[in-house]
Amino acid sequence: MSIQRSFVRLVAIAAVLTPLAAAAQNITTVNGKPVPKARVDMLINQAKRANPGQAMPPEMEQRARDEVVLREIFAQEAEKRGIPASADYRAQLELLRQTVLIRELFTDFQKKNPVTESEAKAEYDKFKSQSSGTEYRARHILVENEDEAKKLITQLKGGARFEELAKKHSKDTGSGENGGDLDFAKPDTYVPEFGKAMTGLKKGEMTDAPVKTQFGFHIIRLEDTREAQFPEFSAVKPQIEQRLTQAKLQKYQEDLKKAARTDYKFAQ
Repeated sequence: MSIQRSFVRLVAIAAVLTPLAAAAQNITTVNGKPVPKARVDMLINQAKRANPGQAMPPEMEQRARDEVVLREIFAQEAEKRGIPASADYRAQLELLRQTVLIRELFTDFQKKNPVTESEAKAEYDKFKSQSSGTEYRARHILVENEDEAKKLITQLKGGARFEELAKKHSKDTGSGENGGDLDFAKPDTYVPEFGKAMTGLKKGEMTDAPVKTQFGFHIIRLEDTREAQFPEFSAVKPQIEQRLTQAKLQKYQEDLKKAARTDYKFAQ
């Protein structure tokens, strides 16, 4: 009899606790309708996904709760007014359904196809090999016409300081403010005429004649040379991974597009 009474008591307690447990999963009710806490969790997770690596502010959960309850209030009013029956609502709902589906599809693809260490390292090595060679540090003065450039060359040969003339006369104001300094760069980063003239100089030498380009007339002085610098793999690994992740996703999208049976012609 004691076992039977204990069983009956447990059943009674369970009957009382079950609605309480369900209520604990709701943050409140609006006009008698429960507002699930899961909606709050979803909003917070979306915020975290949109801002990866950033710490969520302490007040985030309260804001999410406020937002969820307000949404329920407004949604109930919309339903009361019959808005869900409108064609415009149904059309927007379909677009939203597709947006969520597509987002989840791409998220799932990225989770299942992460960039591997070997892929990132191979991409790094490719860029590094392309960036090898000699870098040149030059100064230049850029002016509008050849006669002006020739006068400045005469002044420089007479002892005038290159840096001062660059600040005063160069129409390339960016480098002019730094005495014409262009810092280290590879020759192919410049227009061909400039790069050819620069690489023909020895350290400390200046062009004897103005160098004409599409920008005007240059006076170039070579300051120094060095082997091309390239950052360590660890320093650029996150950027490489992000680039490869986007490339994989883009290829996946293109593959789906090609595999689809449709006679639609996409714009080029």
